[in-house]
Amino acid sequence: MPKQTILVVDDEPKMRRLLEIMLTQMDYDVLQAADGREAYEILSEQAADLVITDLRMPNLDGIGLLRQLREHNYDIPVIVVTAYGTVESAVDAMRYGASDYIVRPFEMDAVTAAVQRALRLGKVQRENRYLRQQVEQGWHGFIGNSPAMQAVYTQIEQVAATKTSVLIQGETGTGKELVARAIHNASARAKALFVSINCAAIPATILESELFGYNKGAFTGANKVHVGKFELADGGTLFLDEITEMDINLQAKLLRVLQERTLERLGSNQTISIDVRVIAASNRNPRQAISEQKLREDLFYRLNVFTIALPPLRERQEDILLLARFFLDKHARDFGFSFEGIEADAEACLLAYRWPGNVRELENMMERAIVLSGGKIIGIKHLPADVLEDNAPSLTNSAERAISCFGLNEQVEALEKQLIQQALTATNDNKAKAAQLLDISERSLWYKIKKYF
Repeated sequence: MPKQTILVVDDEPKMRRLLEIMLTQMDYDVLQAADGREAYEILSEQAADLVITDLRMPNLDGIGLLRQLREHNYDIPVIVVTAYGTVESAVDAMRYGASDYIVRPFEMDAVTAAVQRALRLGKVQRENRYLRQQVEQGWHGFIGNSPAMQAVYTQIEQVAATKTSVLIQGETGTGKELVARAIHNASARAKALFVSINCAAIPATILESELFGYNKGAFTGANKVHVGKFELADGGTLFLDEITEMDINLQAKLLRVLQERTLERLGSNQTISIDVRVIAASNRNPRQAISEQKLREDLFYRLNVFTIALPPLRERQEDILLLARFFLDKHARDFGFSFEGIEADAEACLLAYRWPGNVRELENMMERAIVLSGGKIIGIKHLPADVLEDNAPSLTNSAERAISCFGLNEQVEALEKQLIQQALTATNDNKAKAAQLLDISERSLWYKIKKYF
């Protein structure tokens, strides 16, 4: 991983030299400028990850440099340096876009903390900008650039312009309703209603009346006319989620409505013509559902004119971190927090997890992580035990054992050993840097190395 570059701007050579020494010890590359004008010229020629600038300088001061950077859309975090008596000036500078300030005279710990905060902020800002671009370029709220999702976008485009019935297949939590809405919104029916009903959530006796409606007196409690979902969706789209959970007898009535494009409300013999596009979805294999007599074969062929198969999240790994950051940013804003990023170890755990609940599970997990972290940087301690268990290595010599065979202490020790090994590898066996990466003391690291290796 390349070193990050920090530009130090100060008209005092001794101050520039002091900051250069401190930042070099932190393993950053350092550029120097004597005033804001020189700093702007440097940034026009080469990139930097962070600017640390004094406020009072000749030619172009710190405020002037901030203004120029913002006017010319330089999306780079800036820390201002100020003396004890001019903290108000630093606060003013933050109004012009500075991300933090350091009070002079300063100690290395204060500089380290401010630099790390600012670099995290810069990373999050870049990620959020990228996420916004992806949302703008994506399909109706979809997040994902994997080949599997690109294929889904193409299918949505192809079928949206037609009147064809669509069957969406995919595991729970993959976004089947989102696909149905995208088809509706991209179709000529977009100005009419998109009506959704979950066939698994409503008892068969009630589902029939919800779909087809009823007249007053049709059954006990029917004290007024009720317009069903098919009539509501006239001219638009009706989405039947979990179609294989619909009662098999009701499926026969549904098939007749689809074929004849007419219906009768319960308790009425009046025929009502409808113009509805039906999109159905199931988390079951339809052919298996047919063999289990959960789905009528003739209804399947009526619905299965065009099939869209949604990939599970584990098969679109390229999208996992993109989605995670999107949900973290979304829920951080909802809670009034400032999401600061995800630690590398936590990212590795998210990538290795199997995601049985797919995108829905990922969103819920990221909401939980934001709450636990208070909006700070997300680490493995903010992830559920299931995710960590998926990352625990095998302890047997001949064959892998199920993770459920581990006791809690064994799981924790196995994960701790793995993280220490990763940190030592990442720092070329530099114990001090590895300890810093693991957020423990160097003494603790030596103790654990003796324990595990």
